[in-house]
Amino acid sequence: MSAKDCGHHDEERHKLHRRLFTALVGFIILILFIILLIFLILRPTKPHFILQDATIYSFNISSPNLLTTNFQITLASRNPNDKIGIYYDRLDVYATYRGQQITLPTLVPQTYQGHKDFTIWSPFVYGNSVPVAPYLSESLREDQMAGTVLINVKVDGRVRWKVGTFVSGKYHLNVNCPAYVGGKMIGNSIAVGSAMKYQLVQNCHVDV
Repeated sequence: MSAKDCGHHDEERHKLHRRLFTALVGFIILILFIILLIFLILRPTKPHFILQDATIYSFNISSPNLLTTNFQITLASRNPNDKIGIYYDRLDVYATYRGQQITLPTLVPQTYQGHKDFTIWSPFVYGNSVPVAPYLSESLREDQMAGTVLINVKVDGRVRWKVGTFVSGKYHLNVNCPAYVGGKMIGNSIAVGSAMKYQLVQNCHVDV
């Protein structure tokens, strides 16, 4: 066989490889496009969160500017989608006061939430002798004297969407639940031993 024939066969083989590669890439793009189209048609709706209650065991400022907190919350989540499931891969729950984090993050168990399902978590969140800015310490004392303290219970996590057998990549989940508590409030609170339980049923703001 001449060198010319060998060169011709090599060229034909390269053309065949290029065609196969182009067909494979086109097939993958088509599959991804179909998945994206289905995903857009289904239009996943972000989950709904409700802060149902909070039981305060301690919430005290000590000298000079140290805050100790210990409370348990009941947090409910609902998947509003009828064809999409939600994987909660990681959820950290913590509390803030006037923008400053006042508790350690508490990790809640990983959960899969089916279509229209509800999930309820009841984590403890706490912080021992957490330093706060002097102006926050003064604001907190004033709020406690007035009988109403606004705490924001926040959830920071990662979620994935499940459509049939397809599971999406991870999306950042941010939840903010305002909670008004205070020693003088009696209309929505009940004594639980030495603690005080507040019935809140507060809708939360959710970003995904």
